[in-house]
Amino acid sequence: MTAPARQPVAWTLNPLSASIGLSAAPGGKLGFLSIKPRLRPSILTAFVVLTVPVFAAIITVNYVSNDHIARQSANQLIERFRIGAIENIQDDINPIRSLVRSAAALGEQMPDFYDGDRSIPYFHSMVLHSDKIVSAYVGLADGSFRQARRIDPNVRVFNEFPPKGTVYASRWVEPGKGATIDRYVFLDSAGKQLGEQSAPTAYDPRTRGWYRNTAKAGELRITEPDIFAALGLIGFTVAAPYSSGGALRGVVAIDITLDSFSQYLAERKVSAGSLSYILDREGRVIAASDHSRTYANDEGLLVLRHISSLDNELPSAAFSARPREADSTNLLYPFQRDGREYVVSLSSLAEDLGKRWQLFIVTPVDDFTGVLNRNNQRLLIFGLVAVVLQIVIIYFLSSVISRPLERLAVNVDQIRRLDTRPHPGIVSPIREISTLSRAVDTLDHAIQSFSSFVPVSLVRQLLESEQKLQLGGRSRFLTIFFCDLEAFSTLSEQVPSQDLLMRVSAYLGLVTKVIEAEQGTIDKFMGDGVMAFWGAPALLEDHAWRACVAALSIQRGMEEMNARWVAEGHKPMRVRVGIHSDAVLVGNIGSKERMSYTVMGDGVNVAARLEGVNKEYRTSICVSHSVYKEVGERLCVRPIEEVTVKGRRSTVPIYELLGIHGSDPAFEPDADTVELCRMTRLAHEAAIAGDKAAALQRYREIVARFPGDPVATALLKRHGAA
Repeated sequence: MTAPARQPVAWTLNPLSASIGLSAAPGGKLGFLSIKPRLRPSILTAFVVLTVPVFAAIITVNYVSNDHIARQSANQLIERFRIGAIENIQDDINPIRSLVRSAAALGEQMPDFYDGDRSIPYFHSMVLHSDKIVSAYVGLADGSFRQARRIDPNVRVFNEFPPKGTVYASRWVEPGKGATIDRYVFLDSAGKQLGEQSAPTAYDPRTRGWYRNTAKAGELRITEPDIFAALGLIGFTVAAPYSSGGALRGVVAIDITLDSFSQYLAERKVSAGSLSYILDREGRVIAASDHSRTYANDEGLLVLRHISSLDNELPSAAFSARPREADSTNLLYPFQRDGREYVVSLSSLAEDLGKRWQLFIVTPVDDFTGVLNRNNQRLLIFGLVAVVLQIVIIYFLSSVISRPLERLAVNVDQIRRLDTRPHPGIVSPIREISTLSRAVDTLDHAIQSFSSFVPVSLVRQLLESEQKLQLGGRSRFLTIFFCDLEAFSTLSEQVPSQDLLMRVSAYLGLVTKVIEAEQGTIDKFMGDGVMAFWGAPALLEDHAWRACVAALSIQRGMEEMNARWVAEGHKPMRVRVGIHSDAVLVGNIGSKERMSYTVMGDGVNVAARLEGVNKEYRTSICVSHSVYKEVGERLCVRPIEEVTVKGRRSTVPIYELLGIHGSDPAFEPDADTVELCRMTRLAHEAAIAGDKAAALQRYREIVARFPGDPVATALLKRHGAA
């Protein structure tokens, strides 16, 4: 039962005010002294005022200095990482450039070296030089092609998987008068031949970008990133031409995968939360420390994703916030996002690399300040514990004087609780404490006398609530709710009492939980029945809606419990609910000695009648027309008929509640339910219009469409047309 709204009482009793503000006025009457600081709080306050500011200043200075040191350390680590990463990239690419230059120089000195198969072992030695090299090869001016490459055993070659254990392959493309043959020889990690495959091909190295662009440039070139179909990776090609007698003889090249750059960035982070990227001059991502997908394959054409198009929005925002400095090749700037601070570095790689690439780093500041902040927190906790310990020590020292006051506070609390046990008197050499002790004794005698004329329960309630309760109520438009279990008497005869008690408790627990969740007020429990109402004591604009939601929620909860019970071999329980909205009297009803916050009136009888009507029509939830009018078309209901209520001359139109539109999906009616409501409404309209034949015919149509429908069957039997 929800407590009613209370009015302020005529007088209150506060233990604290009694201990610090009451004294004996002249003539033996109680009076109020001005409130003055107590001794123990005064001592503690003085200590806190003198100690805490000093402690706070120490913490602040320590935090500021540590934060400054951490930020300097972050900048230094970022700079070290930047230099190291750039040097690593250059150290990876420069040796490969040297290999390509050496291979081109070899072709210059021995023009026929690449014309035969003796170049294949040379290319294999180049592949073994670094795990970043995917393949090494030469394209000759006559269209010949020779290559040593790594092999992914899961990638088909000529629509067949390579032999098991394949790691490398040698490849020849020799143009001839007939069809050009593309030939693979598969090798294991030790260079042992495992098999070979060949097939006609239209491949011509002279048509490839790496060949054409390098031949046109006449010098070593590094291509733009592209997809290596061999391993499904992205990378770039380092290529150089070689000539003989002033004529181009061919182009030697090495393919390098960029996956190793991403791996390097991931393994050598500035901090745990930092992100690192290698970008081209347009800001497109070449490598990423978080291994995010940095490219798209558009029908064999590599499309690098821009930093602003990655799934992670942080690098995009940090890149957009960079200072617009035209000639800057090494930017270091702060950045904030979502309340976190970052240090961002954007620097260019050396120009002699042949590519205008950039190294982009985003590092959270708290990766560096986090440890120091935790140390500051520990220092803060340690200092607070020290302060608390000092306060405790001072507290106990001050108790020598304050203990009598504390004993007085205990006595006052005993008086407030109407504890009639005698409490010891306070003897103190301090005049103020002695005066206060006499005042408390006088207050005790007054309350004991008052309780001799007024019921003790009312006195205790007044003292605890500090408000007075009054009989009476007011008229208010509410929604009243009744529910109980169908055939409970029969069930109680068939089910053992302990099992019945457990199941009824579960049912009542469900009802209570649902009603409280929908802000209803439980009036009373009546055996297996529950009476509740919505709209008091707190006003609710949607009280009828909430009552309907509660009814359907209880029905759904009972279905879940019944499924469990049936699985355990128990009989199911069925709930019947009646809901009605009306103006009723609500308030404290009863006597001065015993009162209850409840509702009274004709509307209560109607709601109880609606709950019982379910038995006649074998329905579960019946609502009145006033409920339907309050909630409106959101309810999925079907009209039954008008019923009489004891003590009422007029009839009450009733409806069966079957669901709610646009609310919880569990309450959404299906198409059959909507159709049933429509057909029932047509039959009801015919009955209201006095066309009994049409009404009976439509009810028969309902039974034909929905065999066993309880409402249509009951109405047909009632009118003798079953």
